[in-house]
Amino acid sequence: MARALWKGAISFGLVHIPVELHKAVESHDLDLTMLDKRDFSPIGFKRYNKGSGKEVTWDNIVKGYEYTDGEYVVLSDEDLRLANPKATQTIDIMAFVDADSVPLTFYETPYYLSPGRGGDKVYALLRETLRKTGRIAVATVVIRTRQHLCALVAVGDGIIMNTLRYATEIRSPEELKLPGDAGISDKELKMAMSLVEDMSEKWNPKAYHDTYREDVLKLVEKKVKAGQTHTITAPSDEAPVPKASNVVDLVALLKQSLGAKGRGAAAAASATADAEEEEAAPRAPRARRSTATGATAAKPRSAAKTAKPAAAKRASSTKPAAKTATRRKAA
Repeated sequence: MARALWKGAISFGLVHIPVELHKAVESHDLDLTMLDKRDFSPIGFKRYNKGSGKEVTWDNIVKGYEYTDGEYVVLSDEDLRLANPKATQTIDIMAFVDADSVPLTFYETPYYLSPGRGGDKVYALLRETLRKTGRIAVATVVIRTRQHLCALVAVGDGIIMNTLRYATEIRSPEELKLPGDAGISDKELKMAMSLVEDMSEKWNPKAYHDTYREDVLKLVEKKVKAGQTHTITAPSDEAPVPKASNVVDLVALLKQSLGAKGRGAAAAASATADAEEEEAAPRAPRARRSTATGATAAKPRSAAKTAKPAAAKRASSTKPAAKTATRRKAA
């Protein structure tokens, strides 16, 4: 494990638990470098003095708070720590709440908490207490120069500290045009539930990975092998963007999804739905899959296609008569 990002203690009541903070996530973003397209030289960024325009090295950079226009108070790391030593060294638990009561939109970044020296027993005590009560601890902590709201959650043998967003950071969904029941029928709901049940499985995080990143890296490897290492190419036209389309028949879409899985429970539900549909309404037209959304839409036969076999049949029935008339004329 890498060096701890932060060292301090968890505090609630008279309980004091020495802990260390470690990153729980890492980024695997594509590392793309900005280049000058004229000669493919990397683009760099400089820290410069806005007054003189000259570059400034790190040893000449300090932090300052602008208390009025053009006037600053310089604050060192020691100043920031001494402003409130307790806040900068303590995860201060304010309350314990039900784990399910905090919406997912509030969770931000997870960190691992490990016990500090001499803190094993009291660390384990807090972990087991959180687990047995089904609660999480809501606390505050200062990381670098910002105070965060956070939640302490018992996970496995450890405690995860997940920073939380403040309520003022969460935008209200009222401005969104969210549908109500949208006229969903019991039949559609039952079929959707059957599909969910059919596709349910145990959570396996290793089964999911960034396929887009892998595809981009394959493209990079392909270009390297082709010698296209200094060429800016236009996007390929092989995969056009599909046109937008509305879901016309939700029942047909669910029916097709269930049929693709081919499992017993789903097939039974689909067969029952088909029987009910045939009793209540005439046979539905043949289904057509939309290339945009994967939706299945009813595709009525066009008049031309319907008329074509009939026209061909009439033509074949009149053809012998035409030959007979020709022979009589010749005679």
